[in-house]
Amino acid sequence: MSADPIHYSIHPSDPAGHLYTVHCTVQRPDPAGQIMFMPAWIPGSYMIRDFARNVVRAWAREGGREITVERADKSSWRCAPATGPLTFGYQVYAYELSVRAAYLDLERGYFNGSSVFVLPRGHELSPCLVDLLPPDDSASNWRVATTLPREDAPELGFGRYRAADYETLIDHPVEMGRFDLAQFDAGGVPHQLVLSGRQRADLERLCRDLARVCEQHLALFQDAAPMQRYTFLTLAVGEGYGGLEHRDSCSLICSRNDLPRPWEPAMSEGYRGFLGLCSHEYFHTWNVKRIKPAAFSPYRLEAESYTTLLWAFEGITSYYDDLALRRCGLVDRVSYLQLLGQTATRVYRGSGRLKQSLADSSFDAWTKFYRQDENSPNAIVSYYAKGALVALALDLELRLRSDGRCSLDQVMRALWQRHGRTGVGVPEDGVERLAAEVSGLDLDEFFQSAVHGVAELPLAERLADFGVCLQRRPAAGPDDKGGTAAVAQPPRAVLGVRSRPAPHGAEILHVLEGSAGHQAGLAAGDVVVAVDGLRISGAELHERVAALPPGVSVSLHAFRRDELKELQVIAQAPPADTIYLELMADPGGAATARRDAWLGGE
Repeated sequence: MSADPIHYSIHPSDPAGHLYTVHCTVQRPDPAGQIMFMPAWIPGSYMIRDFARNVVRAWAREGGREITVERADKSSWRCAPATGPLTFGYQVYAYELSVRAAYLDLERGYFNGSSVFVLPRGHELSPCLVDLLPPDDSASNWRVATTLPREDAPELGFGRYRAADYETLIDHPVEMGRFDLAQFDAGGVPHQLVLSGRQRADLERLCRDLARVCEQHLALFQDAAPMQRYTFLTLAVGEGYGGLEHRDSCSLICSRNDLPRPWEPAMSEGYRGFLGLCSHEYFHTWNVKRIKPAAFSPYRLEAESYTTLLWAFEGITSYYDDLALRRCGLVDRVSYLQLLGQTATRVYRGSGRLKQSLADSSFDAWTKFYRQDENSPNAIVSYYAKGALVALALDLELRLRSDGRCSLDQVMRALWQRHGRTGVGVPEDGVERLAAEVSGLDLDEFFQSAVHGVAELPLAERLADFGVCLQRRPAAGPDDKGGTAAVAQPPRAVLGVRSRPAPHGAEILHVLEGSAGHQAGLAAGDVVVAVDGLRISGAELHERVAALPPGVSVSLHAFRRDELKELQVIAQAPPADTIYLELMADPGGAATARRDAWLGGE
């Protein structure tokens, strides 16, 4: 491998056509013909995305001489033999409004390095120099936000940046355009909040609240911050939600109405969700970006990298994201328990939890979780949601059986010291073994049941030991997310399907196993147009069935493709699959003390 740096340049050459022009120069290419590879997936999102498919055209030159380029495979190009320097050029179509790929239009540009930068094979560890070029319109007044170290670029400006190697290069997303910028300190580390898109957010409140969240996570690990600076890259849109973690930053998409505005001092449900998203991605700074599965050390970006540990890296993170809001005082205990109840509701409304273990859910993420279909609620379980419940159960188990001497906090600190600080990947049984080692407890039965099995978690019993009561009730309607005692009258009967409005009825999205719709033969894609001989609009299906008493047989007319079918459905009573948690009024001294240690004081 050459010690010479790989030199990249990226230019938003055609914002109206959503095209970046990229050049990659290798000083000493492979004399047999340099292979240029583009990743098939991006760390943090476990699905093959084949980023090379967005390359519109490619070419190569040695000095002033054009070099032949041919495709080597779906992700690679082979350049004809050259002595160098060899420059490989290509155009990338960038119009995916997400946190995972690249985007460009007349108003902003954004990219993850894995979707725009090729890797010259054999130069994986070579240092990288990157010239970020401005759009040709000099009046655009665009700025740059990224945690890539600057070589000679001005602060927030276009110019030259650097990275220690290719893996580092692709772990620093870049935002360019016009954006709002705010700054705050947490743990002595400068943090930036970059807000793109149309919004009227209260930046002062955002910084104040985010500082509390970041300080909470920094304090958990009881060590110096692992980064020298951190940036929240945030895009506000009409409707959207998502995030992706990086070593020193994260990319977020949110609905603009979820951001706090100066004239709205209360904590809205949308803002609480946004803070939870920020908390989730920030916790990943430790858990998955530095404490990694051995399968990701290093990343192999040409094909799937299988691990059974995503339940720990995403599930434990999903547990701590909202718990941090409680512990730093941004939400009270009742609000936190509401969030826990919503998480439990998402798990208990799918029978897939009784078929797929968390370990299998993690392993199958590439083909099942990230490629969900109409049968997914009946076949899979989320390693995010159930993983969070298992993290909760493990935390309570450790606290109870150790009489308060150990918790999941100590396990995370041990993972950080043994794996995060050292860079040694976590083996497939590493979390289980370390939890047993730190606590001194035999946890085999817990992990075999909770992670490797499909038995129901004993959450009600365990929460009761901490002065919290788990309650179940029927859903109050299709939009009921759980977490609170219902205020609306629950439906008398349900079909057990999920649907959306269609032009002439209601289109079935999912048919839940064992439901009335399942037994009647309804299928995903069916468009129900009438109930009991009366036409319905797209929003009326659930209302019409909800008025029926359970056990009544009713006819449904539905189109399956272009065929009209009549089905007889026997309406069912709604299942008690909606969860909410309540603080016990007088749980006893021991339970109260355990609850206070877990949730923190008010």
